Amino acid sequence: MSHNPDIYLLYEYMEKIPFTVRIKVRLDEKIDADVLTDAAREAIGRFPYFAVQVGVDEGQNYTLKHNVRPIAVLPEKDERLVLGSEEVNGHLFAITYRGDSIWFNYSHAPCGAPGGLFWIKTTLYQYMTKKYGKLAPPADLKAVGSPVTDGELAFPDADKLPTDEPISRYDGGDSNLTLGRFLMYLLNPFVKDNYYYQIEIPTKDFMDYAARIDGTPNTILAAMMAKVISRMVKEKKNTHISARIAADYRSDIGAELSYRDFVRFIHIKYDWNMMDEPIEKLNMRARGAIIRQNQPELAYERFRKLDEVHKGVDAQPDLKSKRKFALANSTFRSDPRDNCTVSYVGKVDWGEMEQHIRGVYTITDGDLMLEVNALQDHFCITFQLINKDRKPLDLFCKVLDGEKIPYKVSERYTRYMPKLKLPEA
Repeated sequence: MSHNPDIYLLYEYMEKIPFTVRIKVRLDEKIDADVLTDAAREAIGRFPYFAVQVGVDEGQNYTLKHNVRPIAVLPEKDERLVLGSEEVNGHLFAITYRGDSIWFNYSHAPCGAPGGLFWIKTTLYQYMTKKYGKLAPPADLKAVGSPVTDGELAFPDADKLPTDEPISRYDGGDSNLTLGRFLMYLLNPFVKDNYYYQIEIPTKDFMDYAARIDGTPNTILAAMMAKVISRMVKEKKNTHISARIAADYRSDIGAELSYRDFVRFIHIKYDWNMMDEPIEKLNMRARGAIIRQNQPELAYERFRKLDEVHKGVDAQPDLKSKRKFALANSTFRSDPRDNCTVSYVGKVDWGEMEQHIRGVYTITDGDLMLEVNALQDHFCITFQLINKDRKPLDLFCKVLDGEKIPYKVSERYTRYMPKLKLPEA
């Protein structure tokens, strides 16, 4: 029986919620497909835990088997890639390219952005050093030929974590103000695509603003999105606006170096009577929510809950039952319902590769969701929407205008989130 932690999110796969990730890296010149192919095939060998193919064992559990076939490097098309298919040699990771951009496509099951960046950095480093010669690497580069460390593979024992009660808990509850948008998308059989815009904000302007109001990218953007929500939906009695911030908790559970995904959410409740407050004050409310909820006891609790779900999946008698249990007990779906999400991976060290990087954009599932990456000279924000109505984006830009923060907005792009092809029992 497989108890590999990397399999469990696969049981939750749905075509419209595929739990896949795309990270788009735009470089300073057109991509050389032959060099990229060589680089990608060298780089994936450094990550045996990503070079896998999904199987089903005798107990009807998903398993991950070593995949000796080369990773796929394909031209980007205006359609959804199918990970796990023959087109990508059965891999859960694949690369596409077009013009000056590379898309790193992968299943969210084994990792999130931090773990995915291990692979992305190594692939880009192989590519750039082949094209440009020697470059100073990022300090955390997993170089081709270097050994896989115990830290990379870390997955704690839930039974050994403390069981102390947290000092306080979030008590805001669900906010359904924007639920209708999501349900219309989920229940409409003819809607398969959703969209995003790329927003660039100069780093100096944004961080000078953050220093003036004592904020962080997470707290500022959450406050701004609360303003957006308040202007796009009608106020209703006994409701509130709820924003959330993705919080990586690996350091709390002793898995600082792990490639695996350890994310929980900080929830921020905004009452309607706060919506006339300036961004500075809404930002401080977000900071307070982080202080109250950023407790290691909550991280331990989250991980124990994850472990319980894994054990519950394993206990089911067949693949159909395992999928049903995983969907019904999903840690993601059991979180309080929020109206918007901000996810910032933090400042990333690209070494001297950054001189050739023009943008890094994380593309995921979600509506009214901001994925944020930072380069030395500008922030790259993926503003994600579930339909073509750009009113939320326009409202967000008005907030930036009001705070006198410069920005540039791209055209609308379709996300084309990869699908998965999973084996049957």
